[in-house]
Amino acid sequence: MRSREAEVKRKTKETQIELSLSLDGQGKSKVSTGVGFLDHMLDLLSKHALFDLTVKAAGDTHVDDHHTVEDVGICLGQALKQALGDKKGITRFADASVPMQEALANIALDISGRPALVFNVAFPREKVGSFDVDLA
Repeated sequence: MRSREAEVKRKTKETQIELSLSLDGQGKSKVSTGVGFLDHMLDLLSKHALFDLTVKAAGDTHVDDHHTVEDVGICLGQALKQALGDKKGITRFADASVPMQEALANIALDISGRPALVFNVAFPREKVGSFDVDLA
């Protein structure tokens, strides 16, 4: 079986990111983005998905967290696509409902390569800690 791992580097005017992903990991993470809530969510994703994730990001968070959050998301998507390779032997689509604390997340995922997003969320407040919920 081929190694399902990927490394992605991204450098823009606003951010510099290095990300590594191992889909067949143990749920270990080392994440440093400068955005505390994003670090927390990426740590949880790694832990519950049982993949290993390393993210080192520097961005213009003194202006806004937007560029860092967006570019880390782009890198994670690229790494996932790379690590999956030809996707042979995996199920193309699935769905799940996951309760966590006071939230219920419902997801239907298709990794066909045709991106689409439906995001129906009413946030009861504008921030989670110092994180703007508009960035979710």
